[in-house]
Amino acid sequence: MDITKFVVSHRENALLYGDYATYRAQLSRKLLNSRKKLNIATKSRGKFHPKAQITAEQISDNHEYLHLALLTAERTWAHAMSMKASHAADTKGMTGKTRSHIVSRLEKGARTAEKLADVLSQDAVSGASPNDILEARAYAALLRGAANFEKQSWEDCIVSYAVARMIYSALSTSTKGDIYKDLLTDTIDPSIRYAAYQAKIPRTQPIPSIAKKAFAKADDDLVDRVKAVNPSVLEQGDVTMTGVTGAEGAPTTITWRSREVKIEDASIAVAWASVQTAKAKLNERLSSASSLAPKDKAAAYDDILAATQDAVDATKQAIDELRGEGVTQSDPRMQSLQITRTAVNFEMISWRIGRNRVLAGELDGARATFDDLSKKGKKAQEAEQASERPKEEAPGRQIAKLKEKVVLYDGTLQSLETITELPGVANDQELFTRLQATSQYFTALKSLAIARSHSLAHNDTNALALIRHALIQTESALPILSSTSSSEESSPARNILVSAADVQTLHSLLNGELQRARALVEISEHNKNKKPSAGSSSNGKPLIGQLANCPSSGQVNLENIVVYPPRLEAIPVKPIFLDVAWNYIDYPEKIAAGGDKKQQQQRTEEVQEEQTQEEEKPKKRGWFGFGR
Repeated sequence: MDITKFVVSHRENALLYGDYATYRAQLSRKLLNSRKKLNIATKSRGKFHPKAQITAEQISDNHEYLHLALLTAERTWAHAMSMKASHAADTKGMTGKTRSHIVSRLEKGARTAEKLADVLSQDAVSGASPNDILEARAYAALLRGAANFEKQSWEDCIVSYAVARMIYSALSTSTKGDIYKDLLTDTIDPSIRYAAYQAKIPRTQPIPSIAKKAFAKADDDLVDRVKAVNPSVLEQGDVTMTGVTGAEGAPTTITWRSREVKIEDASIAVAWASVQTAKAKLNERLSSASSLAPKDKAAAYDDILAATQDAVDATKQAIDELRGEGVTQSDPRMQSLQITRTAVNFEMISWRIGRNRVLAGELDGARATFDDLSKKGKKAQEAEQASERPKEEAPGRQIAKLKEKVVLYDGTLQSLETITELPGVANDQELFTRLQATSQYFTALKSLAIARSHSLAHNDTNALALIRHALIQTESALPILSSTSSSEESSPARNILVSAADVQTLHSLLNGELQRARALVEISEHNKNKKPSAGSSSNGKPLIGQLANCPSSGQVNLENIVVYPPRLEAIPVKPIFLDVAWNYIDYPEKIAAGGDKKQQQQRTEEVQEEQTQEEEKPKKRGWFGFGR
């Protein structure tokens, strides 16, 4: 029967381009069409007849009676929401008469939905499935909760919304789509949170826990029906909590820089528990699959980045709610939330930096490797590994990949700058110093990548200056980053923490690159300033190509020994000697093998005649036309 889909689709289609008044008018037209289909519409100028109660037999015969009841309940809800929206901008607020009118509309809609649920409960007659009955009960509880919300009866409101939440949570596991999840996140959960706040329920209790306790007051028949669909909902309170720290077992404190603070909001506790679970899964995956390509490793960070983002959003929402209540910054709850905000933001940015480090490649991209294994097939990788000399990419492609690394380093440096702007970070001298050293480490990597691009473009002087700058940055960061404890380095997943081995490897690499860059600059300057000697040839050939020539002056130009940098050239070789013998040797192809003596004699005479004719003609000048 798809009761929830019928209601939600009508709301989305109508409210997408109009307001509640438009939705109400549209429902009135649909109600009239439905009555005409059932032949129960009051004719023009005809006598009004009271509407009869819908029975289970009628629904079994024609589902249009079901739609008639749903449209009736929806029209009363749209009427109430239209009146509420029209008085939302009033400065004096809503009057008692208007509020009572809104409540009466919602009460009528709730009664209509409850009667429909009772009729469908006669499943032997109505033919309704267990899911149809649960959807009808959830829709009735949704309208009843809205009525109790407007009456400001907070306890009853929590119970009604808890019934709807538990049913929709159970149905979301057996049905594809996000219809139930959207109802939970957009309508039910905010209403439960506000009603719980008005009922003086602590914020530390998560919504699933509140709904689970309130649902215990429901009737036994409904509990049995929900248990038949998904019994884990009654245990966890929410199917999304399966595999995560439970609502009651969620962390109550968070530690930041050896300071432990209380988590003031239950949504933050649940999100932080998800972060810890995602962190364990990430470490397990990376430790068990060490041969993954960089992009595959980076994809493993998606879950923990999403979990940390949820924790950041939950913290921001909790701070905004306290500010809306007029809580000052000096309040202990606000102070705890500010520390929590710094901790969760630091965690999120830390894993974001870790993903950039993985994408940069081995040793944070310090090694000069330009191959992208994620785009190569397995056969191509095996063929390249088997070859003695792997194929080298063009300088343009190498420079393009170095630009990609520079973009990753820029993103990392921006993330580090964002951390320094978090509350309390600037006052923590130890943390601030370490962040500056980490920034110097990634600045050195960025300078190294740019230096390599200059080296590929034969700008050796610029490359030398950049490598020298990178070495200075690394030497400044080396004493600070070398103090990392071994326990912090044990995690296989990379984050903001730069280990002592990483910075020491980069320092050693830069020392070697510096010596190489100095040598290249020296050679380049020497080639620019050198003067040709007396014994140098006019064509400028290097000495290695003129070993067979004796200089007339007896002096040799030792400044031009070999070609540097080496380039691809043709090697001079002598002509092939076998073409000389073509005119003097009878090859087997000239004489047919086998046959009797007459045939051989005839063949010999023919060959002699051909030789005589060939002697008269110009001789053949070899296979390639340049014989001697």
